[in-house]
Amino acid sequence: MQNTGLYWFTNDLRLDDNLALAQTAARVNQMLCVYVVDPAWFTPNRYGQKSMGNCRWRFLQQTLVDLTQALEAFGQQLLIIHESPLDAIAKLITQYDIRALFRSQNAGFYENQLWQTLQCRYRSINFEELATHTLFSIHALPFSLADFPDTFFKFRKRVEPLVNNVVISSLTHLPPPPKEKRWSTISRLPLARESGDSLLFIGGASGAKSHLLGYFSTLLPSTYKQVRNALDGWDNSTKFSPWLANGSISVKQILSALRYYEHDVKASESTYWIQFELLWREYFQWLAHAHQAKLFIRSGIRQKKVLTTFYPERFQRWCQGNTPCPIVNACMNQLNATGYMSNRGRQIVASYFVNELNLDWRYGAAYFEQQLIDYDVAVNWGNWQYLAGVGADPRGRRWFDMDKQTKRYDPDKSFIIKWCGEGHDESLDSVDAADWPMIKSDSAIIKE
Repeated sequence: MQNTGLYWFTNDLRLDDNLALAQTAARVNQMLCVYVVDPAWFTPNRYGQKSMGNCRWRFLQQTLVDLTQALEAFGQQLLIIHESPLDAIAKLITQYDIRALFRSQNAGFYENQLWQTLQCRYRSINFEELATHTLFSIHALPFSLADFPDTFFKFRKRVEPLVNNVVISSLTHLPPPPKEKRWSTISRLPLARESGDSLLFIGGASGAKSHLLGYFSTLLPSTYKQVRNALDGWDNSTKFSPWLANGSISVKQILSALRYYEHDVKASESTYWIQFELLWREYFQWLAHAHQAKLFIRSGIRQKKVLTTFYPERFQRWCQGNTPCPIVNACMNQLNATGYMSNRGRQIVASYFVNELNLDWRYGAAYFEQQLIDYDVAVNWGNWQYLAGVGADPRGRRWFDMDKQTKRYDPDKSFIIKWCGEGHDESLDSVDAADWPMIKSDSAIIKE
């Protein structure tokens, strides 16, 4: 048995059904439990956005507090470091003579680059990762990543027979941390601003478990398919996604609770649809593993040329909910206030971004990354590619009619009114594509 191991929490911020953590506990005598807060998350990226916006950071902070308390119940501690991951992990390896490094498997290209860089630097250390963020492990998939299905339909047909074979792992103990240190670093992290509207979700595995039990103790799963496209309303979707995204709950735990509901209450088209959407999430995870950096390039996994012109003003208006389209504005105002938006809302605003504003889809994906508390690298970038016509949708670009979407999903405009969707100045551009100023007159928009 190895002496001291380091467990690097990333997308698995829970103790229950965390096979990677359980395996670590069985392999080492002492264990460092570490979470690294990368300062780069809070600085502008290539798209001018932060990777970690305020709502998302507040939710993550709550999750880390909850994880800290859960670890303390097992006699462990959580070391939270605000530093570059490469520098932070390197220092810990040296300081504690780490002989083994463990983590959950990650679909993120950047996260995997970090992992591979550490492996190259420390060849004498044992590196291990296990799947905890997906239903299946790579070894359980009925195909190789090189032969990954190019559509969700093909993927679902192959993996759906395996769904009932998933097993939930349990944790019975954790080795102690090294004795020479005690850590308390949460107070030194960047502060998150509080806002009333941003408190819809409370981060942490405790909140996730409470919501899971609460949701399946009602009859809501039996009506899910009928209400899943609603733009608002707590009961109109499962609301698991924020906790699922950072690993406060596992997809296996959700599927297990769904099976109990189907056995004890009733299996229906709606309960099947919950599984169906969990498989969509699964598809995007393995799509990201299969295509890696292609998830972030303009031409997408299909290597399809996309012609767009970047209008900075249009992009800012979209971000701020100040476009000529009220339903888009309402959705964006909701996102900015709460860090959350319905699935239907995301499709509407993404279609408007790509098709009406003619903007590079990657900027929209980057803004979602900053704002969404349920940001998941594979789901977010995979969905944006899908809608922009460069991803997994064989039909190409999906173009939604905004008037029809409004009439169908907000016929009385209650959602638009609630989220101030009509509070715009009825213009889109003050300059045209060639930077000519645009002036509104009574008769027309003209060049000056």
